[in-house]
Amino acid sequence: MSINYTEEQVQYMKDQYSENPTRETVEKLSKELDKSAKSIIGKLSREGVYKKTVYKTKTGEDPITKKELVQEIAGILDMSANSIAGLEKSPKADLNNLVGVLRELEARGEEGTDGLQLLWRGE
Repeated sequence: MSINYTEEQVQYMKDQYSENPTRETVEKLSKELDKSAKSIIGKLSREGVYKKTVYKTKTGEDPITKKELVQEIAGILDMSANSIAGLEKSPKADLNNLVGVLRELEARGEEGTDGLQLLWRGE
């Protein structure tokens, strides 16, 4: 088995990455050590120091899928997510708005589908 990195290189990579755990540091190390970025990431991962970049939305929030939104709607309405699975085809912004309204109604204590149906019918 060939050795791709010397102990000094590994220590140097760990030190550099620990000081500044960014993709830019990986790219810099890649150029300095004449290795691919994937190789650097792999080695840092095996050494237990690499931190995977966590994806955030444009607004800086954790991403949520349409499926998760539909599951939340089903939970609030106390029904099976399978019975409203077609909602997953709706625009995400609409699902977010619906979840927001349902959360607000739930917070006000208007729980259950009867209360929501009355409210939606305007009664």
